[in-house]
Amino acid sequence: MKLEIPTSEAMERFGESLALVAKAGDVIVLTGELGAGKTTFARGFGRALQLTTPMSSPTFVVARTHQPSTAVEPPVVHIDAYRIGSLAEMADLDVDSDSSIILAEWAAPYASALSDSWLEIVVERPVATELVDVDSDEPRQVSLSAHGANAKNYDRFLAAAGHFS
Repeated sequence: MKLEIPTSEAMERFGESLALVAKAGDVIVLTGELGAGKTTFARGFGRALQLTTPMSSPTFVVARTHQPSTAVEPPVVHIDAYRIGSLAEMADLDVDSDSSIILAEWAAPYASALSDSWLEIVVERPVATELVDVDSDEPRQVSLSAHGANAKNYDRFLAAAGHFS
């Protein structure tokens, strides 16, 4: 599924809308260049789940656990896999994938270390040219695809994304 997300604010709302269908055991892999909108999505995702700490770029911490404000929601583990170099290193994080929601940036090559199934969200923004200023709030092209043995478990995200546009 492909969508166009017109602004940063819309990207946050997109994160909020997908958070509403998330549950423990979900692994969401965020793929895109620096500044594409991965953390912007995560911020909205975390806000919708009313986490006790705001989602921010996990650049200096490979994995950060964010607790929900109520006992009803599972914790969210936000991973920055930029410096991860192998499946073994990802597995060494020892993340509780069964009772948490995982948001993993830069993790596509290592997603199978987190779960046998995952949703990948690829975010693309225009490349800087004389006509495009990457610091401006240009639309993002977003693609969603489910991977792995139980990919159908992620159909609820595709349905939520379809209602977003």
